[in-house]
Amino acid sequence: MNTPQDRLVRHLAIAIGLKLVVLVGLWAAFVRDERVSVDVDVAAAHLSAPVATSGDQP
Repeated sequence: MNTPQDRLVRHLAIAIGLKLVVLVGLWAAFVRDERVSVDVDVAAAHLSAPVATSGDQP
């Protein structure tokens, strides 16, 4: 016997599976081959920059 709860679980599993396939496809199409080059000096300067407080700004 096919209860409504079994049917709901099956539909939810199919929906989640399809969403996962779409997300993996989008990642493979647009993100996988992207590389970010990091300049060590620029990153160090950015991380060690003083933080402005609300009283310092005009």
